[in-house]
Amino acid sequence: MHPLGWALLHLLLVATFTQAEEQVCTQRGDPENPQLVKNGDIMLGGLFSFHTNWKERENTYMEKPLRLQCTSLNFREFQLAQAMLFAIEEINNSSDLLPGISLGYKIYDTCGSIARSVRVALSLVNSNEMVASPAEECTRPAQVQAIMGETSSSPCTAIATVMGPFHIPLISHFATCACLSDKIKYPSFLRTIPSDYYQSRALAHLVKHFGWTWVGAVRSNEDYGNNGMATFIETAQHLGICVEYSVSFFRTDPSDKIQKIIDIIKASTSKVIVTFLSHMDLDVLLHELSGHNLTGYQWVGTEAWIFDSQTAEGDINHILDGAIGLSIPQAHVTGLREFMLDVRPLNSSNADLFSEFWEALFSCKFRLSKSTEIQRECTGEEDINGVENSFTDMSLMPIFNNVYKGVYAVAHALHNILGCNKTCDKNKQLDPFTILQHIQRSNFTTKEGDRVFFNKNGDPAAKYEIINWQPGENGLVNFVTVGLYDATLPANKQMNLQNKSIIWTQNSPEVPVSVCSETCPPGTRKVLQKGKPVCCYDCMSCAEGEMSNSTDAVTCVRCPPESWSNDRRDVCIKKEAEFLSYDEIMGILLTAASLFGTCITSFVAFIFYRHRKTPLVRANNSELSFLLLFSLTLCFLCSLTFIGRPSEWSCMLRHTAFGITFVLCISCVLGKTMVVLMAFKATLPGRNVMKWFGPTQQRLSVMSFTLVQVIICILWLTISPPFPSKNIKAYKDKIILECALGSAVGFWAVLGYIGLLAMLCFICAFLARKLPDNFNEAKFITFSMLIFCAVWITFIPAYVSSPGKFSVAVEIFAILASTFGLLICIFIPKCYVMLLKPDRNTKKHIMGKGASK
Repeated sequence: MHPLGWALLHLLLVATFTQAEEQVCTQRGDPENPQLVKNGDIMLGGLFSFHTNWKERENTYMEKPLRLQCTSLNFREFQLAQAMLFAIEEINNSSDLLPGISLGYKIYDTCGSIARSVRVALSLVNSNEMVASPAEECTRPAQVQAIMGETSSSPCTAIATVMGPFHIPLISHFATCACLSDKIKYPSFLRTIPSDYYQSRALAHLVKHFGWTWVGAVRSNEDYGNNGMATFIETAQHLGICVEYSVSFFRTDPSDKIQKIIDIIKASTSKVIVTFLSHMDLDVLLHELSGHNLTGYQWVGTEAWIFDSQTAEGDINHILDGAIGLSIPQAHVTGLREFMLDVRPLNSSNADLFSEFWEALFSCKFRLSKSTEIQRECTGEEDINGVENSFTDMSLMPIFNNVYKGVYAVAHALHNILGCNKTCDKNKQLDPFTILQHIQRSNFTTKEGDRVFFNKNGDPAAKYEIINWQPGENGLVNFVTVGLYDATLPANKQMNLQNKSIIWTQNSPEVPVSVCSETCPPGTRKVLQKGKPVCCYDCMSCAEGEMSNSTDAVTCVRCPPESWSNDRRDVCIKKEAEFLSYDEIMGILLTAASLFGTCITSFVAFIFYRHRKTPLVRANNSELSFLLLFSLTLCFLCSLTFIGRPSEWSCMLRHTAFGITFVLCISCVLGKTMVVLMAFKATLPGRNVMKWFGPTQQRLSVMSFTLVQVIICILWLTISPPFPSKNIKAYKDKIILECALGSAVGFWAVLGYIGLLAMLCFICAFLARKLPDNFNEAKFITFSMLIFCAVWITFIPAYVSSPGKFSVAVEIFAILASTFGLLICIFIPKCYVMLLKPDRNTKKHIMGKGASK
């Protein structure tokens, strides 16, 4: 055979045998071994941060990175692991739950590292074999059926993201980030502690309850702090709370960054600090704050540290004194404390971890070093009952209870899946997705009476206790429950603060004040300060006619038209109704003047009546004189209709009575003037004028002139009559009750007609002023008309410019002045002659002047 053929055959055989070999996968990196392990029929996983930190190393990228070296032992996480072991031990010893089935566990130390958390979570699901067959790995069930942990939110988000596609339940006892309720991103995540969705809102309502509208915010720079604070700020803004600053840090940040946060707190004006910090981050912050005098601030905390005795012990400078915040309700698990103090189960697999734990617990060393530091040697026989530290402290029992409830939720789901009654079906293949569904539908009650169930987002019911740090004996802190918050109740009943005295910062019994601006009192409104949040404002007094009757009013409310604001601008008071009344001095004086004029006129009429047969009365047309006196009496009396509260009838009467009586009066004066003028014109040869100015004609002329005014008034009253109105514009704090004209044309037509007759009367009297007569009445009529016209000409501008009741007074004054002018000028001289100079009251004397000529 050709050499080329042998070569091709050889390649074909190699390829055939290569395909026949089973493919294998080789694990990269070092395998991860659990810190605590116990075999069982069904295995549960546990993730706890037995260490909270690690040593930073620089990777050269020239060789394989070294294994993470964990530091800072954390007793709290050992307690949580003990709670998990206690629940498993209790279930294994129970004949009612999973009978004949033993639960085992694999528990890893995550060291507080998110990357390590994901790595060890994958180790829980897979095995630690260095070489594995892909076919076998993809078909065999997971190593654990559920994972308990992690404590913090950020590791949980990473682990849940990885575990989600495999539907392996991850049940956290302390991860509260609201983001984990997203079942699309984290379908297999559940928790036994309420979501921060409720806690953030509860904190905002707690801050609002105490009137703190200007607060600072400090948060952990992780999912727990960032998401929780974002929800708090959103809710706070809706409640009218302003956040002066919002800063974040992580416990591994350099000290200069934390120093910047301290500088921000020092420079702030808010006295309340709301925190979304893990207890580890808070411990770092307290350590940095110890070098600064930052007391006097009111701290508001979350369940992460508000009831943590370890945090309280670390606050040696009493920075957190009087802190208030939310915690999950207190709980008790029978037998857990005794089990937890028995640390022998922790020595199950990892001797190095147990040795480190023992040395830290009893402050001793198994192997003494040659250092100068004085150390006590561990014997391994130390008694834990003689130790008091954070491991023996049971203040975190509510969190331990959460771990306990999580393990029982898995056990109840397995009990239902395996169809357990007196025995369980051990041959049934367990499916992670089925287990997850049954856990989500769990609804049971623990031996302590706690009901356990999950909502559609995998969250339990949200209930919190409101905790207040109060000073106790020997400088210790008492965590006093001062209220409850239950998100399952209606909104107005969710928060219930009990009637217990709360101790605030610096042991003060008074609620601290933390506002950017003081509360605006009633009578003012808030005006925002430019460039500052809405909580920073100035208080500006309401304008005249506006009021605010509540504190911190945003706007002032304009008073109704008939009301006005008081001096304090906090209430609208009814405006005082003002009109010219009989009770005030001006009204009394004008009434007295009107009645006095009426009396004088009546007295003159009486004198004229007594002397009606004398030449002086007969010579001056006694009929018109009496009619004129009657009209003058009506003029005096009509002024009274202008005084008093305007009504519909008084408004129509006052103007029409005034117009008609004055026209009657001037018509009489005009008739007397025409008679005097025509009487002397008739004495001229060839003139027979007096036949047109006899008594009948005089009566008709008076009636005709008056009838025109009556027609004008009727038209005015018919078309648009005067009516009572309220003038609210003349004065800001008064209502002027007045008579609106209705028709201004009608009003000025009445006045114009009176003025026309007055001018005509004045012209006629002026022409007759030099007629020969010893008692020429035309002179007195001329003078009276001068007074009449002067009064009414000055009346017009005075009437227009006078406000309110003064315009009415001006009109009354004009009526009285012009009436008195007519009465005095026309009748008083005659009365003087009749009463004091009777010798002149003769025909001879009256005609004497004409005879001499």
